[in-house]
Amino acid sequence: MKGLIQRVTQASVAVDDQQISAIGPGLLLLLGVERNDTVKEAKDLCRKILSYRVFPDEQGRMNVNVQDSGGSLLVVPQFTLAADTSSGTRPGFSLAAAPDTANTLYQEFVSQAKTGLGEARVGEGEFGADMKVSLLNDGPVTFMLEARG
Repeated sequence: MKGLIQRVTQASVAVDDQQISAIGPGLLLLLGVERNDTVKEAKDLCRKILSYRVFPDEQGRMNVNVQDSGGSLLVVPQFTLAADTSSGTRPGFSLAAAPDTANTLYQEFVSQAKTGLGEARVGEGEFGADMKVSLLNDGPVTFMLEARG
């Protein structure tokens, strides 16, 4: 399972020109589910993201996690993160989880995030939808995190 996190001052997601979720300061997470991922990877990656220190402390050093910063998390499913780009000029998607499995693990991740941060601090995209994601990257600060089984 892969998660691309971006520290943001704000982020939102829209479907059919209607905003479905928005956050203020926090993390935007693009979440990719791979073929061999399980609930264990969802829990491990969630734990890692919630504790990953990317917010500044009093000295301006990245030493504070999203939980302690008071920030929010916007989780957006993004199957293209599971693409195989190792050869050619077109991505392959044989490494991506089947849609039913990916949706189940996406929902598990969101549930874990709501448990860790509180429901009010977690926003989410819509699995399988054509989404428009807007963000104001803070820094910019962007990291790719992974959980492997």
